[in-house]
Amino acid sequence: MATLSLIGIGSGDPRQLTQQAIDAIAELDVALVLDKGADSGELRHLREQLLARFGGNRLRVVRLSDPPRAAQGEYLARVEAWHEQRAERWEAVLREQLGAQQTAGMLVWGDPAFYDSTIRIAQAIKRRGEIPLELKVIPGISSIQLLAAAHQIALNQLNGTIHITTGRRLRDEGLPQGIDEAVVMLDGQCSFLQCAAPESEIFWGACLGSADEQLIRGSVAEVGEQIRQAREALRERKGWVMDIYLLRNVRGGNERAEAPSSTPCSR
Repeated sequence: MATLSLIGIGSGDPRQLTQQAIDAIAELDVALVLDKGADSGELRHLREQLLARFGGNRLRVVRLSDPPRAAQGEYLARVEAWHEQRAERWEAVLREQLGAQQTAGMLVWGDPAFYDSTIRIAQAIKRRGEIPLELKVIPGISSIQLLAAAHQIALNQLNGTIHITTGRRLRDEGLPQGIDEAVVMLDGQCSFLQCAAPESEIFWGACLGSADEQLIRGSVAEVGEQIRQAREALRERKGWVMDIYLLRNVRGGNERAEAPSSTPCSR
């Protein structure tokens, strides 16, 4: 039976690879590298550098063009259709490139468990049964961990909760009642500018663990616009940006602020 390994790689810095990830890369016969076009060429290049450094002599690297996601229609329906296209494309390449006892792999930014579709798509291929596959998932250092380490903070207050969500969910739903901290991912619209109380603390990081790392912290009122401008400048220069932030709904020390509303914010 063939094997498909999904390997968490952190932000692309070789020092962030675990020994387990290094060993998994060394075992690969085939590596699939997603090609999302010119704007993400740097991300593809970083993956290929890791494969060249840690892969074995028999490793074959196959670039795989990523299908575009529809721009119109209901969000979940568009994402599900995109995942189906991805699964079909990945399956076709695996059928062509992978021998019965060989191992293929994909390098996944951060950790595959946090807001990443790779596990879901691999499971879909496995369920189809066209290619008998054993699936392995290698955890990686996530942007959540990198954010906390870079700002030298604990994500939770004493006996507090940690809520992990997306910018879309923050805009559509707000935060649940009683949430003290929220880690927000995939927020290309800087939703904190409309959805967070001005006095809330924000700990923002972009391109964490890389030479382009940027960190900003303060109250939303004080640094919110600065974050938006920094994010925009990074995206303009690099063609992409990966960022994440922690919202902390406190007014100082370990006092709890009034619980945030769960009402969706205005957009």
